[in-house]
Amino acid sequence: MMNHLWIVGMFATNSEMLRFKFDCDEIKGQRDLYWIPSELSRPRNRGTRKRFAFTLVELLVVIAIIGILVGLLLPAVQAAREAARRMSCQNNMKQQSLAIMNYESAFRVFPPAYIAQTRHPNRDPITFDGPNGFAWGALILPQLEQTPLHQQMNFSLPSWTIPNQSLVQTRLPVFICPSASRVEGNVIIRDQSGTVLAEAARSTYVVNAGQDEPWAYSIEDYSSIADGPMFRNSRIKHGDVPDGLSNTVFLGEHSPIVSDKTWGTVTAGAIVCGNNPQRFPLTDCDTAATLVNVHSGPAADEIDPLTGFAPIHPPNSRLAHVCQMYAEHPGGANVAFGDGSIRFISESIHQPTWAAVSSRNKGEVVADDSL
Repeated sequence: MMNHLWIVGMFATNSEMLRFKFDCDEIKGQRDLYWIPSELSRPRNRGTRKRFAFTLVELLVVIAIIGILVGLLLPAVQAAREAARRMSCQNNMKQQSLAIMNYESAFRVFPPAYIAQTRHPNRDPITFDGPNGFAWGALILPQLEQTPLHQQMNFSLPSWTIPNQSLVQTRLPVFICPSASRVEGNVIIRDQSGTVLAEAARSTYVVNAGQDEPWAYSIEDYSSIADGPMFRNSRIKHGDVPDGLSNTVFLGEHSPIVSDKTWGTVTAGAIVCGNNPQRFPLTDCDTAATLVNVHSGPAADEIDPLTGFAPIHPPNSRLAHVCQMYAEHPGGANVAFGDGSIRFISESIHQPTWAAVSSRNKGEVVADDSL
């Protein structure tokens, strides 16, 4: 008769189970004897403790998971940072637009894009730009809480001569959008031959002259061509904006990746060229007015001889003219309207709508949902 006897052993190894068979007449028959190792009774060897660690495969899996998570989070982080930069950029424009409104309250006219004596003996013979050349940013300094800087400027002298040149080289954060690149250093202002005429602090903001570009014509008075709110020697009042301040663009952005802009001076005889002809091959050089001014198109001087049409270039247009708005925000640019409101304009805006809000007096009707 077969019987089984189970015995808990004291000296077995970790994984063995010893089986013993023997004749056991003394205990009444043949039985199977099983020796079971006991965890409790096993002698403890301090030198053979179990050690836990990652295998190479597990480590690679963990690294891959971390990489995927970083890849998912990085775009969100970048988007959050750009949103913060865009908001800071809008705050700058809000300060500028309020300063322009306060300037109008003080002087009963909106500030011009820049001041020039068009009949001065030293004027540019083609554009008629002359001294003093101070630009819109210098004119609204008191409204931007920069009265001490404004008081040091001598408006009876050209803005590009001593002592004014060092003053217009003052870097003011309110004129720099945090999203813009290539903002280090001053703007080096040159003439057509490449001769350096002056230096000035940068601005990534520009003012709107309207649809056409009056600086393309050799005339003293731009008011017969410019239909925007701010241009050379302009004296536009509230009543001169029948389209409505809330429907007329005053300010916009222009990144140095296209061309350099200033806030304080327009130097007579200067020329403005693109900074990146490889990226923007359609960018041509333009006159000194485009140190501060832009336009939307259509313009008579930009008519394509093959098609007979002049282009309209909304913000971030691929034409990338030195005389258009261009920002480094994804999808569009910030603009300030005459009532002080700041809006983000899509680069895919309906082009006639963009031309309509760029003019102040053409009677276009613009729906709010079209912007």
